[in-house]
Amino acid sequence: MDTIYRGDIATKAGRRNAWIDALFIDHAVLRLGWTNFAAVAEGALYRSNHPVPFQLAKFTRTVGLRAVVNLRGECRNGSDALSRDAARRLGLEFYDIALESRGAPHKDRILRLAGIFRTMKRPALVHCKSGADRAGIGAALFVLIEGGTVAAARAQMSWRFGHIRQSNTGILDAFLDEYARGGEGRKPFLDWVSEDYDEAALRLRFAARRGGSLRHRVARFVNDKVLARE
Repeated sequence: MDTIYRGDIATKAGRRNAWIDALFIDHAVLRLGWTNFAAVAEGALYRSNHPVPFQLAKFTRTVGLRAVVNLRGECRNGSDALSRDAARRLGLEFYDIALESRGAPHKDRILRLAGIFRTMKRPALVHCKSGADRAGIGAALFVLIEGGTVAAARAQMSWRFGHIRQSNTGILDAFLDEYARGGEGRKPFLDWVSEDYDEAALRLRFAARRGGSLRHRVARFVNDKVLARE
């Protein structure tokens, strides 16, 4: 990941460097007026793009956040350092788990995320970089883990949040389709993940049917090149 962050926020110069890296290398300048913030389940889970410190403080004041779940993993850039420091100052629990936006969800990470959801203090915030794809699948997984329907989970993967199903990130929607066909109404979601879900098979099926239509090529170009999503 591109970064100019030097690993220090203890000094004024180091904190300034973290802010420059966050704003201009990690594109936080584009997120200052747009947080992609929304409730997944009121009083339990909220979602957003990667918040800068004043945004995290605002979320904490308005909805009473008690924990943050970082779906980017430990990315060691300015945004990461500033949000960790802000969470510490605000007294929030902080969890790292790296989800993919263009890959089949990993079984072990789904189960680990389920463990985080089970034990974290609530309400919590899940975030990725843009709040579209990884925050979307993280929110969808929460819905399913909590016993919700695939239809309710799909509402977390929509254009409203900037998710583009027609691009490579559509593999996340394909994952929901797999559960709808193979498990919903017959087996609890986590049991299906543990016993039936085959991520390698999902990757192969998605690659086979994705095709090279103009619509899909345009969607991939917008998502990968114009929006420069992780």
